[in-house]
Amino acid sequence: MKKLLIYLKDYKKETVLAPLFKLLEASFELFVPLVMAAIIDNGIANGDMGYIGRMCLVLIALGIIGLTCSITAQYFAAKAAVGFAAQMKKALFSHIQSLSFTEMDTVGTSTLITRMTSDANQVQNGVNMVLRLFLRSPFIVFGAMIMAFTIDIKSALVFVAAIPLLSLVVFGIMVVTTPMYRRVQGGLDAVMGITRENLTGVRVLRAFNKEESELARFEEANGALAQMQKAVARLSALMNPVTYIIINGAVIALVWTGAWQVENGVITQGEVVALVNYMSQILVELIKLANLIVTITKAIACGNRIQSIFEMQTSLSDPQEAGGTPAAGAAQTAGEAQIAGAAPTADTAQTAGGAPTAGESAQAVPSVSFEHVCLTYKNAGAESLTDIDFKAWPGQTIGVIGGTGSGKSSLVNLIPRFYDVTKGRVLVDGRDVRDYPLSELRGRIGMVLQKAVLFEGTIRENLRWGKEDASDEELYRALDISQAREFVEEKDGGLDARVAQGGKNLSGGQKQRLTIARALVRQPSILVLDDSASALDYATDAKLRRAIRDMEGGPTVFIVSQRAASIRHADQIIVLDDGEVAGIGTHDELLKGCAAYQEIYYSQFEKKEAAKTSASAWRQD
Repeated sequence: MKKLLIYLKDYKKETVLAPLFKLLEASFELFVPLVMAAIIDNGIANGDMGYIGRMCLVLIALGIIGLTCSITAQYFAAKAAVGFAAQMKKALFSHIQSLSFTEMDTVGTSTLITRMTSDANQVQNGVNMVLRLFLRSPFIVFGAMIMAFTIDIKSALVFVAAIPLLSLVVFGIMVVTTPMYRRVQGGLDAVMGITRENLTGVRVLRAFNKEESELARFEEANGALAQMQKAVARLSALMNPVTYIIINGAVIALVWTGAWQVENGVITQGEVVALVNYMSQILVELIKLANLIVTITKAIACGNRIQSIFEMQTSLSDPQEAGGTPAAGAAQTAGEAQIAGAAPTADTAQTAGGAPTAGESAQAVPSVSFEHVCLTYKNAGAESLTDIDFKAWPGQTIGVIGGTGSGKSSLVNLIPRFYDVTKGRVLVDGRDVRDYPLSELRGRIGMVLQKAVLFEGTIRENLRWGKEDASDEELYRALDISQAREFVEEKDGGLDARVAQGGKNLSGGQKQRLTIARALVRQPSILVLDDSASALDYATDAKLRRAIRDMEGGPTVFIVSQRAASIRHADQIIVLDDGEVAGIGTHDELLKGCAAYQEIYYSQFEKKEAAKTSASAWRQD
C-alpha cells in the first residue's frame, strides 16, 4: 500500500492543506466548551444578558470559521484523492496492458476488473478520509484532554483512564478485522467471476437449460461472501456500543468527581459542563476514528491487492530496438528472399520440415520456423505442444488442423509471441522472436483470433486498429479481400456505420470478416487466421481464401481450421494430435499416409466423394 502513495506526488500542496485546515477547524471547536463555561459562570450566574449575547456571537463566529475551514479541507482532500485514484488507475491499466497472456490467464479477468474498479474506489475513499479525519480526530481527543487538564487536574484523570481503554478497543478490533476484510475482497472476486461468466455466456446457458445450476453456483459463492461479511460486520459492530459504554462510564465518573470539586469550591459549574462537553467531543471523535479505521482497513487491504498486480512482472522480455541481434544463419529477410526468387513453390517444401530443394537458392530464409518447440502453460501438469518442427516459406499457405484441444491455437499464438516457448525456438525471417521488440514483431503479423472482437465506434475506427493512418482506398481493399465490402456498403453510412459494443449489431459472419479486414489493413508479411472463418458459408470461405492467395506481396498465411475443406488447398498441412505433429504434407500426401488426417477428412466427406475430388480442383475454388 505504501508504494501506491507515489501517485500523490503531484498533490503535495493538497495533502498538506487538507489536514491543516481540518486542524484549524478542530482548534476552533476546542474553544467552544470554554465559551459555554464563560456563559454559564459569568453571563447566566450574573444575569448579564449583554455578556450572553456577545458570547453567542463568538459561538456563531467560531461556527462560521470552522465551517469555512471544513469546506476548504474537504475540497483539497477530494481533489487529492480523486487525482490520486485517476493516476493510480491509469498506471494500473497501463501495467495490465504490459502483462503477457500467461499473467492474464493466471490472475483472471474478473480479478483484474475488481482491482480496477471496487478496490481502486476503496483506496480513493481511504485517502480522502485519511486527509480529512486522520489528524483531526486524534488532535481533538488529545486536545480535549489537555484542555481538561487546564480546567482541573483531578477531574482530568478520568480522561487519562478512558482514552487508553478506548484506544485498546478500537485498535484491537482493527487488528482482528484487517485480514477478514482481505478474505471478503477475495470472495468478491469469486462472485464477480461467476457473474461475468454468466453474463458473457448467457446464450449458452439458456441453450443448455443450465440456469438453475448456475443460480445454485452463484448462490453458493454469494452465500459464502455474505457469511464472511457478516462475521467481519459483527466484530466491527462491537466498536460503537463498546466505545459508548466506556465514554458514558467516563461521563458518570466525571460528573461524580466534578460535583465534589464544585462542592469544595475547586471548580465552577460551567467548568464541569465544559469537562462533560470535552468528553462528548472525545466520544464523537473516537466514533469517527473507529469508522475511519474500518475504512482505512478496507483501503489498506484493497491497496495491497492492487500493489500485488503492480508487482507482477510480465514473463515476456521486450528487447529494445538496438538490443535484438539476428539469430545465427539469418542472412536475409523474407522480403529479400522473395525478391531473389528464392521462395519455394507449393511442391518443394513438404514433409521434411519444408526444406528447399538442392536446385533452389541457398540464400532462402523461411518466413517462420519452428525448431523442436515445446510449450507448457503456467501451472499446467503436462506440455500442450511437444517437439513441433517445421518451416513455412515466404508466400506459402500453411494449414493447421486437428481435433479440439490438439494445440492448434497454442501453435499459432507462439508466432506473435503471445506466449514464450519452454523449449526450442520460433524464428520469424530467420530471427528468434525473443530477439524482436514486440512492437516490431507484431507489426509485421496480422492476427485474427478465434473469437471475433469488435469495439464500439464506427467500422472505419475498427479497421484502423490495423493501421492508424490507413486511407479509404486501403480500407476498401481490405474489405474486398475479406468479402466484407458488400454488406458494409449496404449499411447506412458505409465505413462510418456504427458498431455496437462487441459488434452485437452484426452477425457472426460479418464480425469475422471485419476482423479479417482489420488484420489485412496493415498488409502483414505473415497472416494468421485462427479458425476465423468458422461462421462463413463454404462459398464465402472459398472466395476469401482465393482473395488472400492472390494478395499483392504474397504473405505467408497460417489457416487454423477444423474444416478439411478450408485447408486442403494449403502448400503444407500440419496435423496436430494431442499437442504433437501427427503429419506434415500436402492434402494428397496426408490422405495417403496420415491416419489422423484421414479420420478428420472422412468424417466430413464421404469416401466416394473424396476419391473423386482432387486437391487441385479445390485450389481453383
